[in-house]
Amino acid sequence: MTVTLSARALLLDMDGTLVDSTPVVNRIWSEWAVDHDVDVEDVLHRAHGRQGHDVMAEFLPDRPQEENVRENDLMLAREVAETEGIVEIPGAAEFLASLAGLPHALVTSANEPLAAGRMAAAGLSVPSTAVMADDVAVSKPDPEGFLKAAGILGVDPADCIVFEDSRAGITAARAAGMRVIGVGDAAAFEPDHVVPDLTAVAVTPTPDGVEVTVRS
Repeated sequence: MTVTLSARALLLDMDGTLVDSTPVVNRIWSEWAVDHDVDVEDVLHRAHGRQGHDVMAEFLPDRPQEENVRENDLMLAREVAETEGIVEIPGAAEFLASLAGLPHALVTSANEPLAAGRMAAAGLSVPSTAVMADDVAVSKPDPEGFLKAAGILGVDPADCIVFEDSRAGITAARAAGMRVIGVGDAAAFEPDHVVPDLTAVAVTPTPDGVEVTVRS
């Protein structure tokens, strides 16, 4: 089925949407779960698309948050350094190239070094407008990042389309009042539309913004 949507701006998640970093994320978080004697599968289920210290706080509620932040900083340093196995989501490079000159932004729970490293490892360029972990007070599933990106672009949230893969990201986009195209195995999180990857997306400029055609 093919659907065509109109928008004034597109907001893009990174991990799982533009970049496949699953091997690195799963390896590092699995080690963390074993070290802290918590369920590995539960940790992996909750960790994707979120800031690490928030995930740690859920599993270690009695631990001071400053310790979560400290350990998360160490994990981030590992994630920046470990890029083996990171590749683009199919169609990501062509998709980003089609957005040149059009209103769009990256909205990610990664910080700037991690986002730059993973995008480079996948052979992709970071969009000139980006809202990252250090740019918000509260990360996904809070809508702050998406709302901030819409504000920077000067676009009403209702006129934005978000590309996301995770439960946290889709929840954040919906809370921001935005439409969502889920990428990959995102159907369970109830986005408006789902595509297997970015080869199923075409973007066309319009006088008022963009037209997005998706093949589900």
